[in-house]
This record gives sequence, C-alpha cells and structure tokens, in this order.
Amino acid sequence: MAVVISVITQKGGVGKTTVVNALCASLSKRRYRVLAIDMDPQGNLSLSFDADSDNAATIYDVLKGEALPIDSIQRQPVADIIPSNILLSSIELEFTGKNREFLLSNIIEQVTGLYDIILIDSPPGLGILTINALTASDYVIIPMLPDIFSLQGLTLVYDTIEYIQSTVNKKLAISGILVNRYMKRSKLHKEIYGTAQLICHKLNVNLFKTVIRNSKTLAEAQSIQTDITEYSPKSSGVKDFNSLVTELEELNII
Repeated sequence: MAVVISVITQKGGVGKTTVVNALCASLSKRRYRVLAIDMDPQGNLSLSFDADSDNAATIYDVLKGEALPIDSIQRQPVADIIPSNILLSSIELEFTGKNREFLLSNIIEQVTGLYDIILIDSPPGLGILTINALTASDYVIIPMLPDIFSLQGLTLVYDTIEYIQSTVNKKLAISGILVNRYMKRSKLHKEIYGTAQLICHKLNVNLFKTVIRNSKTLAEAQSIQTDITEYSPKSSGVKDFNSLVTELEELNII
C-alpha cells in the first residue's frame, strides 16, 4: 500500500509544483515506485513531466467516472503521473452532492498497491480539490517561502488540516513545513526561519531541517521537462531534495 502525501499551500507562487517534481525525481532515483497526481487545473506539474493532458485521459475524466485510474496513468522519466488540465476547475460546480470530498480517495484505492509513494500536487487555496487531496492523504508537506506572507498563511493551512482531521480523515498528519527558495546569506531568511521554528513549536508541527536553497537549475529542469537528477546531479537543488528524502525516511514517513 502506498504512502499518500499531499503538497499544499494557501497561496500560489511558493514553488509547490517544483517541490513535487523534484521530490518525485529524487524518490524515483532511490528506486521508490512513485505516482504523481496533478490536482491543479493549471496543469503545471503535467507540463513539467511532459505528460499529454490534451489527448489522453486526465484526473478530470477519472473523477467523472469516464476513465479508469489505471488507464489514465502515463509513464514518464521523472515518475508515473495522472495528468490534469483546465477542465478540472469545473469540479467545484459539477460535484455538489454528499461525499464529494472522497472522490480522490476512491480513485487512489484502485492503484495504491502498485506504488510505494503517491504524491499529490494540489491547487493553491483551500477549495474542494485541496480538500479531496487532504482526505485521500496520510501526510501533508507544506512548502513556504521565507517571507512574512507565508508565515501568515501557515495558521490558515493548519486550521484547514485540523478540520479535515476532525471530520473525514483522522489519520492525516503534517509531515513538515518546508522552507523553499532559501538564501543562507540572507539575514531576513534566517529570521523568518527562526520565526517559523517558533510557530511550528507552538502548533506542535515539524519544521524540516532541510531547506531548499534558491536554485535556478530546478526551474530550468522543470521548464525543459527534464529530470533534475539527470539535468544537474551535483546542483544544490538535487542535494537538498536528496536530503529531504533522507529526512522523510528518518521520520518513518516513507
């Protein structure tokens, strides 16, 4: 049975999709069987994987019951993926009945035995697609930028996760807050990290020791649809995500 991990944020622009992409690559490099599910209607993860989201079945088709989960999986160099496209944005209006938060859970149940880890890239915000991702997950990774706005958003995300835990998914746990695009020489970034430590301590939430340093190679690899571990194996980005995988192993999350 796969461990299901959602990567969620309260707002966009924090590098969420880059985190999912690079984490998939690092996990696959260690021989984990990885499936990525793109739950963001923008489809940026699908694009970064070079997946076909126009002429093939997507997560939207699967959620509507018009395609089987196994038939929507595309094998790509980074990892397997169920892609997404803009049609997914209509789910909020199309599914208004009871138990709509379990749509993704029911899909994952059909493929969980094929993988070690399933990573879900959820859309920014806390709508029904993110609720589905949290309902289906064992763990959550919350990426944040080292800025005041990300700090302010942590409490809102935490409150949402608490609500999910108390209603539809009691097993859900926060694996950690992940500081992204960190610059070690920046005094502000150091101060923000210190404040994040205080907030995480107050909320009894893990703050990953690993920080993802600001690295142009991560964005470059994603933009040319290439596995970062192959594109620049000695880059700081690869080192940081390898460190993150090791930390996840040490925490017995994977």
